[in-house]
Amino acid sequence: NFMKLILTEEEQFLKDTATNFANERSPINHFRALRDSNDPILWDKDLWHEMSKLGWPGIMIPEEFGGSNFGLSGICVVLQECAKTLTPSPLFATGVLGAYSINTYGTQEQKEMYLPAIVNGKLTTSLAVDEASHHNPFQTEFIAKKQKDNYILSGKKTFVIDGASSDLIIVLARTSGSRGDSTGLTLFVVNADQDGINKIKLDMADSRNYANITFDNVTVSSDAILGDLETAGETIDDILDIGRIAISAEMLGNAEAAFDTTLDYLKQRKQFGVLIGSFQALQHRAAEMFCEIELTKSSVMAAMRAADERSNDLQRLSSLAKTVSGETLHLVSNEAIQMHGGIGVTDEYDIGFFLKRARVAEQIFGSSKFHTERYANLSGF
Repeated sequence: NFMKLILTEEEQFLKDTATNFANERSPINHFRALRDSNDPILWDKDLWHEMSKLGWPGIMIPEEFGGSNFGLSGICVVLQECAKTLTPSPLFATGVLGAYSINTYGTQEQKEMYLPAIVNGKLTTSLAVDEASHHNPFQTEFIAKKQKDNYILSGKKTFVIDGASSDLIIVLARTSGSRGDSTGLTLFVVNADQDGINKIKLDMADSRNYANITFDNVTVSSDAILGDLETAGETIDDILDIGRIAISAEMLGNAEAAFDTTLDYLKQRKQFGVLIGSFQALQHRAAEMFCEIELTKSSVMAAMRAADERSNDLQRLSSLAKTVSGETLHLVSNEAIQMHGGIGVTDEYDIGFFLKRARVAEQIFGSSKFHTERYANLSGF
């Protein structure tokens, strides 16, 4: 079974569109301006509207709900290109996590209610999973208590991506069992403006939109269950794998841009009257980064193809992509700062933004350490 590791025509078109969009509509100074203005949601509504017109939030949504159904591969190439200019948007949390969860596990009613609204950019979503600083969905203690036809939700979720602005929260709750059990977990779809929900915006190094969210006896009907009761132990793993592959594509884009910026600098900066790009030691380090990025491209591409083909290797390839992209971005962002010398850490240069983004992205849905262990377990080591 040979997997094609090249882009299809549709994917190439999406990639080209995204490249132009990122360069023209959201160069790095767009992100910088949002950060500097202490923007409350840290993404731009007009820009999101433009992305919606291009059809990006609907890439993973079937045509009957207004989407284009280009799959994870389609949205990955967009995320990768937008990452090169650090474009902040709800595309990951809404167009990947929300769209995939609802389309894959929602009822017909839920799909009709939410998917067209995602497609036209009117609805943004977030996925609330973790409750502590380390990623582990099974450690969920967040309670959903049955009361007649309703459920009462109580607990706290941490580090929710786009949690400060999302209209809809997909929350992982415990309907039975105790912390650490992979069973007894259920997903609920909850309107973010309901009574008893409190969002506390987090200040993270990468100046993106995150929140800790507390639920204080929030009442939802049993219609709010996403998927079947107590099946979320399995479904959340699947949703997270899709998310991990998408964030890996984004990290690959981050690494490519940080590398290109550094190469440009090596070709311009002179020391002792000589271009520093001519120093052999730096050439070796640049060559190493180049090789790591090429490896990352292959692992991300293999994972996104596995997702769209529903391959049995999906879990392993997802953990591989997250590990490799995390390690590559860690290396490249560090090296980029070093090769820029002292100015690399100053704010007037863009290169520091990539390091800050790297440190947060590496932790999203499991660090390289988490995924190395998971890969080993899945492979039967």
